[in-house]
Amino acid sequence: MSNTATSSSDTKVLFEITEAHLDTGLRGLPVGTVLTSAVSPTEGVSYVGYPVADLAYHDPEAVVFLLFHKRLPDDKELVDFKADLAARSAVDPKVLDLLASLPRDGHPMEWLMAGLIFLGMTGRTGDWLEDSLNLVARSATLVANIFRIRAGWGAPIAPRPELGLVENCVHQMGVPGGDVARLNELLRVFYVLHMDHGGGNLSTFVGKAIASGHADVYTSLSGAMGGLYGPLHGRANQECLDFTREVGSTDPVQVERFTRETLASGGKIYGFGHAVLRAEDPRARIQYELGERLCPTDPLFRTAVVMREVCSRVLKENPKVANPYPNVDAVSGTLLNASGLSDSDYYTVLFGFSRIAGIAAQIVDERTVLREGKGVPIYRCKYIAKDQPARRIG
Repeated sequence: MSNTATSSSDTKVLFEITEAHLDTGLRGLPVGTVLTSAVSPTEGVSYVGYPVADLAYHDPEAVVFLLFHKRLPDDKELVDFKADLAARSAVDPKVLDLLASLPRDGHPMEWLMAGLIFLGMTGRTGDWLEDSLNLVARSATLVANIFRIRAGWGAPIAPRPELGLVENCVHQMGVPGGDVARLNELLRVFYVLHMDHGGGNLSTFVGKAIASGHADVYTSLSGAMGGLYGPLHGRANQECLDFTREVGSTDPVQVERFTRETLASGGKIYGFGHAVLRAEDPRARIQYELGERLCPTDPLFRTAVVMREVCSRVLKENPKVANPYPNVDAVSGTLLNASGLSDSDYYTVLFGFSRIAGIAAQIVDERTVLREGKGVPIYRCKYIAKDQPARRIG
């Protein structure tokens, strides 16, 4: 069986599909175009052509503007855009009441999925762009109160949207014993680094697929967060911190021994490797550099630094390992932990907080820009019927 990815005689052939590509999770199969970001095997992630390393310390709102408008704002546009997001940020009080009714043993990502649906039920307009910008603006209060209410840190704190998206979220969290200045600096960078990642990662693909059926953006993002929730995707940052804690040493000899024993027993080295990248993830490099400034003596961060060298060296010995280098999750958890967020169950919620902007921007593009504004049709991939002999009853 062989199908060629063409729709007419003058259409460029992009990919030849063979039987070997079936049941592989669509890995590497082109299905569309993306206007917001790209992933290079050697250079990493870029947003609308800008390497993510060049954007890491920009205002988060400037990068949100970039994803939606495909250009960076000038100074006045950034001031106006921040003011617009602040004006959109009010959350219906019923949303917080509904959050308070959720079971405390539900995972924080389940709370995020529910909270996005609550935001939709109390505030949707039906306009793709308006709902997307409203969702970005309101996500700060939603995420902050998932932390605050579920963890039992006290009553909700009145929002201060004029502080900025990330700063308002940190303000409303009110992390007990947390270093507010450090959290603000860390999460501003974290937000930018995690905002988008091409079009084909699981959470983005799921969100766009749901939106292709014309479900609203809140429902689509809730489904996308379901994709992000899995340990093979967004929850990997939680798994990486737990793995770093298990390593628990800054002695390179002990770290190497642990790494080799883990591999010999069939275990995984969390935080290393990537489906697309073939070099160290620039987002990881930025976070290692940030850690050296924000928490240079933190024991877990120092363990992660040793792992960066030791684990990569050991993994390079296996010719089957395509990428032995750290990815974005390798060190992010240690930085969050050192800044007062010690419960790794919440880390994927922060990932989702960032990714909401990127997925929403891609949904707006697919619904209102692509195909000369007609939008992408409802997703309807083909499955090949297999091992289903003809049968009859009686």
